[in-house]
Amino acid sequence: MSGLNQRFTKPSFLNRNREFESHHLRQKWYNIFMTQETKIKSLQEKNKKLEEMISTKADIVSLSAHQIRTSLSASKWIIKMFLDGDLGKLNTEQETLMQRAYEDNDRAIATVSELLLANKTENIGEKKYDFKKIDPIELIDDCIFDFSGEAHIHEVEIIFLKPEEKFPNIYADKEKIRIAIQNLVENAIKYSDKHGKIFITLREEKNFVEVSIKNTGTRISEAGKNKIFSKFYRDPEAQKKEVIGTGIGLFTTQKIIEGNNGKIWFESDKNMGTTFFFTIPKYQSPK
Repeated sequence: MSGLNQRFTKPSFLNRNREFESHHLRQKWYNIFMTQETKIKSLQEKNKKLEEMISTKADIVSLSAHQIRTSLSASKWIIKMFLDGDLGKLNTEQETLMQRAYEDNDRAIATVSELLLANKTENIGEKKYDFKKIDPIELIDDCIFDFSGEAHIHEVEIIFLKPEEKFPNIYADKEKIRIAIQNLVENAIKYSDKHGKIFITLREEKNFVEVSIKNTGTRISEAGKNKIFSKFYRDPEAQKKEVIGTGIGLFTTQKIIEGNNGKIWFESDKNMGTTFFFTIPKYQSPK
């Protein structure tokens, strides 16, 4: 029996060889796995950088497009005043040139609006914020002036009920807050009735400033009250008044307000129109 056992016992060098092969195989698979893991991490890092570059580009395009459209709207108002004879009677040649300028301006506004749609302006609410001390009265005055032309064309009056006493500054990203206010004022103009009024007010609270923008026209439907800040959503009541729209203005506005550490909400009634409210933190002087 001892001879048989000796006969069928595996030589030790074979055991060592198999152990080496097994270790080598494990090492090989480990290296393959680590190589794949490294490649995945590298791709993820490159993808992240690419997304950041695209987002930054989209942010710049959105900010620039909003500013261009606002300037074009102001120019449209001035041209319209010439055409209406508010600044004196034009001769035939002057009127022809001004009419052409008015139509070219209209096309430019439409092009910029398409650019904003293609760029998906909601990206603007997700980027880095440049917080500064801002005078909210001056900022709102600027926005009202920018839309004076649109208000004149729609025969809507914008009334800014300014505080009688000294008012605190806010701490926010000026250009982004400007876009949020512009979006709300533009909507108020579009959805107001002819000869309607838009009321803008400021109210001071303990740690923040509250802004309200009220129109006396279109209300928000009951079905839309839970969706009004959703991306691409357009309320049925708004579509009755203005057929064309992107449905991203209020989504963007909410992102901007929240990015500035504020809140936004609304009240809407069939007989009273719609009021949007938002808050922005007050500027605190360094101690």
